[in-house]
Amino acid sequence: MQMLHIRGAAMRLEWLEDILAVAETGSFQEAAERRRLTQSAFSRRVQHIEEQIGVDLFDRSRKPVQLLPTTAEQRDQIAKLANDLRQLVADLRRGARMASNRIAIASQHALTTSLTPLILKHIDARLHDTYVRLRSANLDECFALLLSRQVDIAIVYRLPGEDHPISDRFVETATIGSDRLVPVFDASATDGLNARFAAGELPYIAFPSEVFLGQVLERLILPKVRNLSRPIPKAETALTLAALELAVVGVGVAWVPHSLARARIADGTLADLSATLPTYQLEVTAVRLFGSPWPVANSVWSEIVALAGQEQGAAG
Repeated sequence: MQMLHIRGAAMRLEWLEDILAVAETGSFQEAAERRRLTQSAFSRRVQHIEEQIGVDLFDRSRKPVQLLPTTAEQRDQIAKLANDLRQLVADLRRGARMASNRIAIASQHALTTSLTPLILKHIDARLHDTYVRLRSANLDECFALLLSRQVDIAIVYRLPGEDHPISDRFVETATIGSDRLVPVFDASATDGLNARFAAGELPYIAFPSEVFLGQVLERLILPKVRNLSRPIPKAETALTLAALELAVVGVGVAWVPHSLARARIADGTLADLSATLPTYQLEVTAVRLFGSPWPVANSVWSEIVALAGQEQGAAG
């Protein structure tokens, strides 16, 4: 466990982040959600921190929860220590990768289970001794991992004609290929779906508005659907694989990348409704920060760029 020694107490990074989460949210419940813990587990952990340090940190008598004055005075120092420790860990990991043939890649969830394995297969075939650590995350998390240098390359979707959220002054991007967001549904239940569609409603699987596919659905798909029928959300999930399975059992129409649904469409489990409902083109891109200092990262990037060139040549 990463830790720093402060005034005789061993301060773990997770403790610092717990304290900051409460300070920034003003709520144990919201802080617990941010730290991916139940409120009771988070409260116990905060109590444990206070017992280990030997002082109370929060004024629990006030709503929202506030830092005690002595804690508030040290808030900037706590934030600095947390940032310094995160950077230290990132530097150590980067140094370890530089000393070996290791590379870390972040992949958007939907790509992790479809196209990214093919990209890694290509890399493995050309660079036999390279060890890849693959991290699956949503789009924002992929870029956060890239910016904090916890990964060397991110493989993510992008809408044609739009930029990534990081300025191209800091990153370089290679378009590896393309995919398409397609509407799919249980092939054995399309008669019932058609009847509901004819009656003026379309059950569908929603994505949260803060995730990439949720934004695409809200901005570019549903406005077109509303010209045809009334879309009715039947379930919501941030996991594309879960949306796919919900479509398989007939809960609602799911818009998922074709690369993810291809096998289920081919074996007749899913019906591709693209002839009736709107679809949208997606670009598959690889992104890295400028100035990668070690050979293995540059070699992997060169292979990805070469793969992108092959895809473009095949398309031409």
